[in-house]
Amino acid sequence: MNCCQKKELVKKAINTVRLLAADGVQKANSGHPGMPMGAADYAFTLWSKFLRFDPQRPDWLGRDRFVLSAGHGSMLIYSLLHLFGYDLTLDDLKQFRQLGSKTPGHPEYGHTAGVEVTTGPLASGLASAVGMAIGLKQLAARIGAPADLFKHQKVYVVSGDGCIMEGTSHEACSLAGHLKLDNLILFYDDNKITIEGSTSLAMSEDVGKRFEAYGWNVIKINGQCPKQIAAALTLANSCSQDKPTIIIGATTIGYGAPTLAGSQKSHGAPLGEEELKGAKKALGFDPEKSFFVDDDVRAFLADIIAEKKAAAAAWDQEFNAWLASAPAESKALYEAIMNKAVPADLEAKLMAAVPEKDVASRASSGAMLQVVAKEVPAVVGGSADLAPSNNTYLKGLGDFSAEDRAGRNFHFGIRELAMGLICNGLALTYAIPFSATFMVFSDYMKPAIRLAAIQKLHQVYVFTHDSYAVGEDGATHEPIEQLAMFRSLPGVTLLRPAESHEVAQAWAYAVRADHPVILSLTRQALPNLPADIVAKMDVTKGAYVVSSDEGFEVILIGSGSELDHAVKAAELLRAQGRKIRVVSMPSWDLFDAQSAEYRESVLPKAVAKRVSIEAACTMGWTKYIGADGLAIGLDHFGESAPYKQLAQKYGFTADAVAAKVAEYLKG
Repeated sequence: MNCCQKKELVKKAINTVRLLAADGVQKANSGHPGMPMGAADYAFTLWSKFLRFDPQRPDWLGRDRFVLSAGHGSMLIYSLLHLFGYDLTLDDLKQFRQLGSKTPGHPEYGHTAGVEVTTGPLASGLASAVGMAIGLKQLAARIGAPADLFKHQKVYVVSGDGCIMEGTSHEACSLAGHLKLDNLILFYDDNKITIEGSTSLAMSEDVGKRFEAYGWNVIKINGQCPKQIAAALTLANSCSQDKPTIIIGATTIGYGAPTLAGSQKSHGAPLGEEELKGAKKALGFDPEKSFFVDDDVRAFLADIIAEKKAAAAAWDQEFNAWLASAPAESKALYEAIMNKAVPADLEAKLMAAVPEKDVASRASSGAMLQVVAKEVPAVVGGSADLAPSNNTYLKGLGDFSAEDRAGRNFHFGIRELAMGLICNGLALTYAIPFSATFMVFSDYMKPAIRLAAIQKLHQVYVFTHDSYAVGEDGATHEPIEQLAMFRSLPGVTLLRPAESHEVAQAWAYAVRADHPVILSLTRQALPNLPADIVAKMDVTKGAYVVSSDEGFEVILIGSGSELDHAVKAAELLRAQGRKIRVVSMPSWDLFDAQSAEYRESVLPKAVAKRVSIEAACTMGWTKYIGADGLAIGLDHFGESAPYKQLAQKYGFTADAVAAKVAEYLKG
């Protein structure tokens, strides 16, 4: 095959990507054809010439990562996965957006082989890719692998105008530049079109200068010229100068469509049968054929796939040879990280580390975290500029930076949303990441937590200052509704421990989980429970009996810091002749997962008088206390004052709780 013939074949393959995408959207009568048609030149050039992968081993260790942050253009990645030999057939492409298909409307991690991260919410993929780039750097540095083994490993991202506009791209890309993540290459599909029309309606900054200010390399090209694309990718790979790179590619949305190319009408709706036929004719394809891949394109791609697989096998040989000769410590660390190993006696070690004196649960959590980090090498993390308050700094384990890629502490800066999404990316590489901030600022993180839940990513959120007891900072810093929000999220376990032993057990659960776990922790000190209660404590069951009188008439359910009020109020009520059961309920999710017999043993149906005590909105507590139960909580915002004054005003004292329960029992 001569040069001209190969050039024509490449052009034909690129147009095949375009038209497979457009066909998929047309058949579904739903989706976004414009972006895949415009970005096909870049995507095909990347996949055919630069991206390292093995389609038979989507989780191959040495692979590059491809992230379609502009997830609405999902038919682009589905077309590429099909053409390059992944487990995605033409029939799968024909089932785009249909029930039970491998080709959902936006790419979903764990659902479609070859999809590295769930994308859709714009810029979330880009921010998660920053986490992947960090994770790849960190793994190589921590296990002491030779630089040559991993130096070519890259994270490639495709973003559109929407990703660039979204605030999280500012947060994440600023940090990426600061960390000099030269293994991150972003293609900005600069087609200047959004749903409402031209980007000039809402955007006028110079994106290149913006990224230069972040500390990125900036390359500008014609995004539909394969020669310029290849040159830009070569430059990005070989001359990174310790910087991430953005390739700004000028493209035409809906490229090839006779009347809709360049129009917002091709962004989020099928082209229509006649327009699609016109595009096929204009691109040299038979207008009457759909989902068509010519034999010469198949043969061309088969050779490329064979080369990719051979390169992967060669890398495996090199890696395995190094691993076989590596020091025993490196081998053990590699295996522990990759397997996310947790020692069998972790719970015992955590319980042994419980502080003797009464401390805030944020402080006991900090003590537990030091043990966890020592015992579980996969654990890494950091805080959004609040590590001293969150007690989340891993002592003696270094700070991840441009100078130290092995450090296990991250300084995310005041970037909560980017922190959450970056940790999603870390969880998608090799880590069990934790992220931390004040609970009220978890509001900034909701999209990241939701995406973590959808992807079933194992990570831990450390949210401290979890109630009105923040005190002097006032209503803006005092969480009220956040616990209800977290409890409404499917697939997330919320744990609100009442004292240090519960914190220890909560951490043990969190690092053994296979999904996101939230720890709700206090600013104020909490008294530890006595040894006889600790002996029967089991946080993993979600709730357990703290104390119980024979023939008890009412159940007091305490959550987190309010368990102490329940315990002390019970003593006051017992002095009045009342029969009381006290229950600690650190987790609704875990309690609901227990057997009916266990739940009945803790909250017997025969006892209808029930009281919940929690310093947050009362939404949802009727599930446990019934329609006639008493919910002691906060259904209003807080205010600025010392927390003990607020406790008196809001009724979170033993005396106030006992009085409310006594009045309730009169009814």
